Amino acid sequence: MLRYFTRRLVYMLITLWLIVTFTFVLMKNLPGDPFGEESQKLTIEQKQLLYAQYGLDKPVWEQYLKYMNNVIHGDLGVSYAFPTRKVTDIISQGFPASLELGLWALAIAIAVGLTLGVIASLNHNKGLDVAAMFTAVAGISVPSFVLGPLLSYFVGVKLGWLPPGMWQGPQSRVLPAIALSFGTIAILARLMRTSMLDVLNQDYVKTAKAKGLSQPQMVFRHTLRNAILPVVTVLGPVFVNLITGTLVVEQIFVVPGLGKHFVQSIYSNDYTMITGLTIFYSFILVVVLFLTDLVYGFIDPRIRLTKGGK
Repeated sequence: MLRYFTRRLVYMLITLWLIVTFTFVLMKNLPGDPFGEESQKLTIEQKQLLYAQYGLDKPVWEQYLKYMNNVIHGDLGVSYAFPTRKVTDIISQGFPASLELGLWALAIAIAVGLTLGVIASLNHNKGLDVAAMFTAVAGISVPSFVLGPLLSYFVGVKLGWLPPGMWQGPQSRVLPAIALSFGTIAILARLMRTSMLDVLNQDYVKTAKAKGLSQPQMVFRHTLRNAILPVVTVLGPVFVNLITGTLVVEQIFVVPGLGKHFVQSIYSNDYTMITGLTIFYSFILVVVLFLTDLVYGFIDPRIRLTKGGK
């Protein structure tokens, strides 16, 4: 067990190092000036002072070593766009809203997606199956930047059932979470349906039917636990995708998350913000994938962590 965790930790560190390195290289090759349009108003001497202040006058390899040392010590630098604010402060301020929105969306996606998948599989080629899969196709076809304004206008403004925007109170979370989760609902529903149909054709399920078990007993005792395994494997990436894919939804519903900082940093060549956010989200992804592996092994008793950690 210790060897397994050690190997996973090494893999995580190597992955993060590669991501940080590639991001640093790509960042250095971005077109434009790191200080944006304001640099055009500065004199050559003022530009030199700015470059010296941020260490941009040093050789690239020296900048890289210094940045890696800062990252190891938890220092992601100061934002070029906001010289008085550290990147870590901006992340700590904006991430809670993005995380909360992602968790709301994930909860809705799991509840609705798995339910649709189970209903569709138990009513294979029937009306409910067709209706569930139509909903899934609609979820994939309608992007969040289309669904978001529609929900905000019709449900929020016209009907007045829920707040059309802002981030105040639990009710204001519902519409952006639905808009963000719609595509994920479709993915989970289709995946759950396929997995359930495969499990329902297994011999042990047919034996359970022959013994006279009711459909609820068959589903909860024999089918659901095995059918949900493929879904569990994608929950990690799905969760990270939800909390990192809130950009458009955050803009539509005025959510004070990290989405706006991510895009603005690219437009303004805010090097420290780009690398800081990339490292932050990469760390979350790696950790979530690791936890997903553990949960997968816990759900399926046939999977064991061997002595070799494979």
